Amino acid sequence: MLPAIETGDSLRWPAEWEPQEAVWLTWPHRRDLWQGGLDRLIADYAELARLIAGEAEVRINAGAALHDSIRAALARECADRCRLYNHPADDVWCRDHGPIFVRRRDASLQIADWAFNAWGGKFSPWDRDDRIPALTAETLGLPRLASPLVLEGGAIEGNGEGLVLTTEAVLLNENRNPGITKAEVEAELHRMLGARRVFWLGRGIEGDDTDGHIDDMVRFVNPGAVVSVAETDRHSPNYRNLAENNERLQDLRTLSSSRVEVVPLPMPAPVTAEHWRLALLPASYANFLICNGMVIVPIFMQPKLDDRALGILRECFPGRRVVGFDARRLVLEGGAIHCVTQQQPTAAAP
Repeated sequence: MLPAIETGDSLRWPAEWEPQEAVWLTWPHRRDLWQGGLDRLIADYAELARLIAGEAEVRINAGAALHDSIRAALARECADRCRLYNHPADDVWCRDHGPIFVRRRDASLQIADWAFNAWGGKFSPWDRDDRIPALTAETLGLPRLASPLVLEGGAIEGNGEGLVLTTEAVLLNENRNPGITKAEVEAELHRMLGARRVFWLGRGIEGDDTDGHIDDMVRFVNPGAVVSVAETDRHSPNYRNLAENNERLQDLRTLSSSRVEVVPLPMPAPVTAEHWRLALLPASYANFLICNGMVIVPIFMQPKLDDRALGILRECFPGRRVVGFDARRLVLEGGAIHCVTQQQPTAAAP
């Protein structure tokens, strides 16, 4: 029998830099996406799995019919660190449709299962994606707390101490949660994650199908510091939104009322694709994954800006290896490294 569900003050959402047992991916399989470049994308996924496998087990959501081809694609040196699960999915964005793992009072894990509607009903179907958290809870034998609130994992960012960042453009959007108030969202974040304080930013970057996920803009690098993307080109469509968000961040405080340090992170030069539905792709260096001793950072083959962003993040993560990963194919459909991954913290010691 599973332990009783816990809520609110009994819960803590771990920070991404805390020890991880595994990282989840949802394997790509649709040839109607990626401008016909599915095979090249699968090669990217195999390389990403190889990187992660050096730090944590890779756990893969995919229908059973795909498992043989996935094993064939995986690098031999990481195959023993990759585990496949019969969890059929519609798309690849595991950060958004996957479970969020929280710690209970005894430090064991519980799954937070939010409603998922493909970023406001933009991309159908999404019913299989919406079932992934429940399947994961059943597979791992973990208690699951469900919410009627539509929320994607990329829409929230936490420091592990109860401070959560999000955006008005996503959680208050009529395409997700019509008529909801900030107070109601904050109460649900407390019930599901144990959030003690919620800090709101405004809108997101251009080309972002999510309407403005926080993980493309502001990321905690320790409990008292964030990196925040900044656009210096006043003619950029991102300039105003990012400037407004960075102005709001001047009021960000920890739960102990200390000012949160804000470290500027550059935006890449515009990333575009010919004959595509997005005039400007939502490329951002903030969409990195922290995985134990490594930080995997999206880069866009812009040497000066890539090196500058990697240098800033190396200063933010002393003692961790910060590596760049060519994310140009991933961002074609609207996301990057953080968007396609979901970390699972280590289990509590017996």
